[in-house]
Amino acid sequence: MSHPGSVDIIDFLAFTIYPFLALGIIELISRAIKISSWKKLSVQGVSMIILSVIYVVSPSMIVTQENNVHVEPLWMSILVMLALAVTLFYQARRSKIDPTKAEY
Repeated sequence: MSHPGSVDIIDFLAFTIYPFLALGIIELISRAIKISSWKKLSVQGVSMIILSVIYVVSPSMIVTQENNVHVEPLWMSILVMLALAVTLFYQARRSKIDPTKAEY
C-alpha cells in the first residue's frame, strides 16, 4: 500500500507500459499499411506528447486510489516522454529530408 499522493507499483508499471504499447502499435500499423518513416515517427512523437499531457492532467483517473486522494503527476516519466517526442520529431525531419539517413 502506498501513501496518499503517490502511485502504487502496479499503476507505475502500467504508466511505464502505456508509452511502449503506443509506440509498438503505431509501428505495427505503419508496417502493415507501409507508410513512410517520417510520417510514422511524427505520429509516434504526437502520441508521446498526448500521453504526457494525459499524465499531467488526469493521473487520478488512471490510478486506482481510494477516497479521492489527489495523485501527483509522474514528472520524470513526463519529461522522458517529452524528450522522446523531440527526438522522434528530429528523426522524422531528418528522414523526410534524406530518407537514406534514417533506416526506421
